Amino acid sequence: MRADNSRHIIAAARQRRELTRAKAIQALRTLDNDGAPVTFETVAQAADVSRSWLYAQPDIRAEIERLRAAGHRAPATSIPSRQRSSDASLLKRLDVAHERNRKLANENEALRQQLAEVLGQLRVANTHHNASPSPDRKHCSSVTIGPC
Repeated sequence: MRADNSRHIIAAARQRRELTRAKAIQALRTLDNDGAPVTFETVAQAADVSRSWLYAQPDIRAEIERLRAAGHRAPATSIPSRQRSSDASLLKRLDVAHERNRKLANENEALRQQLAEVLGQLRVANTHHNASPSPDRKHCSSVTIGPC
């Protein structure tokens, strides 16, 4: 009777499968980090696996399709996915920019108010000073300040 060596064959197949998956995932990461186009063909070549094997792996297939779609949306800029801004990050930056704009608008309004008050005080001072005009003094025209 022959010895059952199937466990060795199963272990070798399992190890080969894990090695192949690791090569494919590493190829995906490398292509994405380098900003290279991520397609089934490029991943298959980089990992030295077949395209049909890649199509048969649901998680790897989904990742390739996601990265490929991300690359098609912005072909002019090939930024690795881990460096791309998330929607939450972009929304936070927009909120910060809006808050800064509000603060600057409030500051501008306060400065306009201060300027109007100082100019009003100068006008009053000039009016009181000009109340008793001297014969050699020429009449000064008033200056109007306000929002443009």
